[in-house]
Amino acid sequence: MPKFAYPVTKSTGQIDNLHGVPVPDPYRWLENVDEPETRAWVEAQNALTYAYLEKISARDRIRARMTELWDYARALAPLKRGGRYFQLRNSGLQNQDELVVFERLQTEPRLLLDPNRLSTDGTVALNNWSVSQDGRWLAYAASFSGSDWQTWRVRSVDTGDDLPDRIEWSKFSGAEWLPDSSGFYYARYAAPEPGQEYQGTNYFQKLFRHRLGEAQEQDSLIYERPDQKDWGFSPLVTEDGCYLILSVWKGTDVRNRLFYQELPGGEIVELISELEATYEFVGNDGPIFYLRTNLDAPHGCLIAVDTRQPDCANWHTLIPETFDVLEGVTMANDTFVALYLHHAHHQIRLFARTGASAGEITLPAIGSLYRSDTLGINCQRKDTELFYAFQSFTYPTTVFRYDFEQKISQMIFQPAIAFDANGFEIEQTFATSKDGTQIPMFLIHHSNLERNGQNPTLLYGYGGFNIPVLPAFGITSLVWLEMGGVMAVANLRGGGEYGEEWHRAGMIHNKQNVFDDFIACAENLIANRITSTPKLAIYGRSNGGLLVGACLTQRPELFGAALPAVGVMDMLRFHKFTIGWAWVSDYGSVDDAEQFKTLYAYSPLHNIHPGVAYPATLVTTGDHDDRVVPGHSFKFAATLQAAQGGPAPILIRIQTKSGHGFGKPTAILIEEFTDQWTFLADVLDMHITLGG
Repeated sequence: MPKFAYPVTKSTGQIDNLHGVPVPDPYRWLENVDEPETRAWVEAQNALTYAYLEKISARDRIRARMTELWDYARALAPLKRGGRYFQLRNSGLQNQDELVVFERLQTEPRLLLDPNRLSTDGTVALNNWSVSQDGRWLAYAASFSGSDWQTWRVRSVDTGDDLPDRIEWSKFSGAEWLPDSSGFYYARYAAPEPGQEYQGTNYFQKLFRHRLGEAQEQDSLIYERPDQKDWGFSPLVTEDGCYLILSVWKGTDVRNRLFYQELPGGEIVELISELEATYEFVGNDGPIFYLRTNLDAPHGCLIAVDTRQPDCANWHTLIPETFDVLEGVTMANDTFVALYLHHAHHQIRLFARTGASAGEITLPAIGSLYRSDTLGINCQRKDTELFYAFQSFTYPTTVFRYDFEQKISQMIFQPAIAFDANGFEIEQTFATSKDGTQIPMFLIHHSNLERNGQNPTLLYGYGGFNIPVLPAFGITSLVWLEMGGVMAVANLRGGGEYGEEWHRAGMIHNKQNVFDDFIACAENLIANRITSTPKLAIYGRSNGGLLVGACLTQRPELFGAALPAVGVMDMLRFHKFTIGWAWVSDYGSVDDAEQFKTLYAYSPLHNIHPGVAYPATLVTTGDHDDRVVPGHSFKFAATLQAAQGGPAPILIRIQTKSGHGFGKPTAILIEEFTDQWTFLADVLDMHITLGG
């Protein structure tokens, strides 16, 4: 394979002195994504990448099959408010899901909100939505071109008409309705300086109350902390309407403070004033609060706290810690509904208010509940029913209703997909990491897999921020399996699969454990003759992009290909943009001399060495990513291209009008994954056949 003629990337003499260490940053100018010079570089890189991809004969077949499989009707678990049911649905290839409403489950739904009508290209997404307790009002937040910024509007559920209300500069916030449905709480930041909308840091979040029909300028400031620039506020109103609960967060630290206010208009009380553990409000009986916490219980437990006697000596444990991780608790039918993680898959267990076991809700297979930023179980305490959507690697997202009176789960929506899952199997195996830790890994493959070391294999991982990687359904994975590939999904330290200890084993000075775990999984796949280096690709997004970047720079000879997507690649400057400062809790900070040494030792951008033969790499990012700004990927790709000592291509694909991933239109997703799989088909020398 001949060496590539990459676009020339200007190199400057920029050098930073960090704790006495000179650190070159010759491509820093690429951080300025809107400068004409950067835009010209983006165009040149995309021209090279697309010229390469367009020559690969499998591309049209992969796109056609991806599109065919993606074109299926799907739905998520309904939400019940005021006797009505609200549900997200998609007919198949719609760029964004529609929100529909049922007056009764047995009736036909009516369309309440179609985000596809908000733009011609699908780049305006329904980023967040909340229904008032009486079911009459919908607060919905739209985001543009993949940005985290969201604009709130209010729609009448009865008429489908919008009020003039419009709320700007909200980010990392939902809408929590007042008990009388006259308005809602939300959090926002100050308007950014012109030109800094997608790169400026986000500090000093404030909590406001909005009344329906009023201008945003009239909103009441409920809480702020000008002495704590990095605090954020997630509001929740108790079902009895008596309290406003504030989860006070600091960056991505899984620990939080918990404050409350007696409604209407009481003082803000700091129930949990120290950042010592996770505290999640579950419900209350008057002044007695039920909280899920991992204080002195890394796998989680449920406690009762009497706010009249708030000292921890008076706390009472209702559901004690077990080996399995208590991921979350909600209430329905006056019962605690507990979601557990058992070896990286979900189980649902029921408990009486006393904490006594009340049975379980049996799930169809080894899999997970579909979750966005909630528990994935939709219900309220007074309900005698709950809803959840179940999925697994080859089990499409299916909606169930659990009836507490009959104690049965009923399937209420099952998608029909032109894919036969019977020819594939799922197994869970364990790899031994460098320090002897056993790392779980799911393998999904053809039932007749030959262990001859020749199977194209895609190894996926994340390993951070206490986020577990669970069995999840995706059309892209089905296409990969049909291409003859093996999918390997690793459960690395740093994630939430085994509780807070597992998370902390991959944080800050322990971050190298995550990379060692991923490398061990790769070596396990090779040792067990699932695959071999020329047939092995690694893939990860965001923090997972960092994972891929670190592993390909540490062990370039181990992998045949790499797909780092929207990755955090510059570990010395990530905190200087948008919400990047919030990741210090997991990564550490360059401002600390010892943490600088750790960050510098694995930072993907700073561990690329000229003349090394790096594996074939396709970097992907979006030009409007204001979560992990695209400068990370730009600088990484430019540095890797300049250093490449081997013949394998180093390419970058930059999606325009696109962000970090949430709300990305279906059409763009199909094109993006088509190009990634096309790249792998070429560099892994895959001989593919596709079809149902």
